[in-house]
Amino acid sequence: MANGDALVPGYRGMRGQILLEVKKSQPVTAKQLSGVFRVSTNAVRRHLKELELAGLVRFGREQHRLGAPAFAYRLTEEGEALFPNGYRDALTELLEQVAERDGRDAVVQMFEERYAQLTRKLQIELALAPRERRLEVVARIMTEAGYMAEWSESAGLFSFAEHNCALRAVVQRFPEVCAAEEKFLKDVLGADVARRAHIVSGCNACEYAINFGASDTPVVTLTPRNRAADREQL
Repeated sequence: MANGDALVPGYRGMRGQILLEVKKSQPVTAKQLSGVFRVSTNAVRRHLKELELAGLVRFGREQHRLGAPAFAYRLTEEGEALFPNGYRDALTELLEQVAERDGRDAVVQMFEERYAQLTRKLQIELALAPRERRLEVVARIMTEAGYMAEWSESAGLFSFAEHNCALRAVVQRFPEVCAAEEKFLKDVLGADVARRAHIVSGCNACEYAINFGASDTPVVTLTPRNRAADREQL
């Protein structure tokens, strides 16, 4: 269910995997990482030490909501910069110009239109697909866009998580655009979608609770007009 294809530029093997896991689970201890990778804690610490010397992770005391403080690892700013965000300055400047000229609503509308276009492109593939297939396709597409997305299911309850915000700088300036993403997930999955965590609010991931309810059919339906729009996009 998790997408295992995501790679950290310049870091493969165990160190690349550790960077990915710290990104997804921070703060995380060496003991926790050793459990994930089924290697000794000392082996994990050796890799973490090298990553710390490279300025990619930092080690410090973390206060948890339950229990005593623990020493754990987080990514540094340099470590976070390894993950997709290359658009940042140019895109933010462009959107600032749009907002100044046409208002903030115009920025939000741009994202709404982009997600609507993506929904139209997906509706043929997902129109009759089971819920797991819908989640798999959306997670793949969002991961390819830099969001490190994955889905999970437990006792019939579905969750969708994005461990990297590819639009972080934009969202910090225009938090309204997150509503467009939430609507996209609702439309393309054919489910009720509720945000449970938000990266820009200090959480480690954007997490959504997905409720398919009694229906297992996407709410998006094909119309002649939508088919024509799809042909134009292909």
